[in-house]
Amino acid sequence: MNRHYDAIIIGFGKGGKTLAAHLADKGQSVAVIERSEKMYGGTCINIACIPTKTLVHDAKRSASCGELDFPAKAKAYRRAIARKNEVTAFLREKNYSMLANRDNVDVITGTASFRSPHEVEVAAAAGTLVLSADSFFINTGGETVIPPIEGVRDSRRVYVSTTMLDLEELPRRLAILGAGYIALEFASFYAEFGSEVTILERGPRFLPREDADVAQSVRDSLEARGVSIVTGTAIRSVKDGEHDTTVLYTVDGEERRLAVDAVLLATGRRPHTEGLHPEAAGVRLDERGAIVVNERLQTSVPHIWALGDVKGGPQFTYISLDDFRIVRDALSGKNTRSINDRDPAYAVFMDPPLARVGLTEEAARAQGRDVRVAVLPAGAVPRARVIDQTEGLLKAVVDAQSGAILGCALHCAEAGEMINTVEAAIRAGKDYTFLRDMIFTHPSMTEALNDLFGKIS
Repeated sequence: MNRHYDAIIIGFGKGGKTLAAHLADKGQSVAVIERSEKMYGGTCINIACIPTKTLVHDAKRSASCGELDFPAKAKAYRRAIARKNEVTAFLREKNYSMLANRDNVDVITGTASFRSPHEVEVAAAAGTLVLSADSFFINTGGETVIPPIEGVRDSRRVYVSTTMLDLEELPRRLAILGAGYIALEFASFYAEFGSEVTILERGPRFLPREDADVAQSVRDSLEARGVSIVTGTAIRSVKDGEHDTTVLYTVDGEERRLAVDAVLLATGRRPHTEGLHPEAAGVRLDERGAIVVNERLQTSVPHIWALGDVKGGPQFTYISLDDFRIVRDALSGKNTRSINDRDPAYAVFMDPPLARVGLTEEAARAQGRDVRVAVLPAGAVPRARVIDQTEGLLKAVVDAQSGAILGCALHCAEAGEMINTVEAAIRAGKDYTFLRDMIFTHPSMTEALNDLFGKIS
């Protein structure tokens, strides 16, 4: 089949699917090409945000049941995996129907590769298609970096985050290679389900992008749940035995062995462009394989755009959604938005969650800024006492001269919600007194911002 469209979107991610609906509403003919029917709706719905947060929720509920033996914990885990599958299946179908039911949208399952700036070849189940379009939008996401460790690719007990989510049997012992945000979430909920979790981090410092006191708060929380954290490691090999897998690593030159039932690679992600052949269209990639874009997400070819993780930068669903807004405004000729006018908050949905916006204290001082800092223990918040979640701390960094909020880190219950209030205040140009004096509902976690920023004075 050869067919021409007004727009072809490669990948069913957040930015791409939202753009597809928008362009269809404008009367354009649109093709959405997705390599797998299991990925309708994108990464977040199927293999990232939604399934992991579902498991975080169910793990916390399982942990609240008290002392259970491992078979009971494993049963609770299987129920959680089944519910996760139900949630993702529901959302996947909903997202597919949202586009496929439109008369001017074709959802095509297959692998796309560029033949020229205006043509792609799609390897589909029914055969090879050649499709052309006036405009292309690449939204193919990212993939896990597989480190060159002996035995990793051959082991039957090594998983990446996506395959780990399909594991139906709870591992008694889990090793996580890496200590980034994915590692923290998986370590948190697997520990609460009942696994013995060990994090092996290559760097000498745990969570180096966070202030030392915030990182220590996170570490204390994980260790309280039985998670072991080892920094300064060099992984030498992963070797399967009959009943378990041995991770061989060194710390300060000392060789150590760790026997586990599963190994999770949390070793970072990279843009997914394999097989896409963007070079055939003249699209440039950077040294990491990310598609090079300008501030309005145009590639080196003006009618080809890139959204989401494939262009590098922060790998969050809400960034992909904002990418849609930037592209939408650019296509309309408004050009009111760009990637340069955003500094989004983030949240790691461990238990309790970690969220931050803006600068850390260390980063602000490194810039030579004169700052005032406030720290509030989560246990000082009445709501935290009410819900019996007193772990963690809250931290604010403020410019000493202007009172501008430079940054805020929250490691406490409901941090993922609270940080949005802080970001809104920053984007609105409010100084710290705005949150210090804001009238919040009581008892709520958000009202802790009164006390946190009150400590600045």
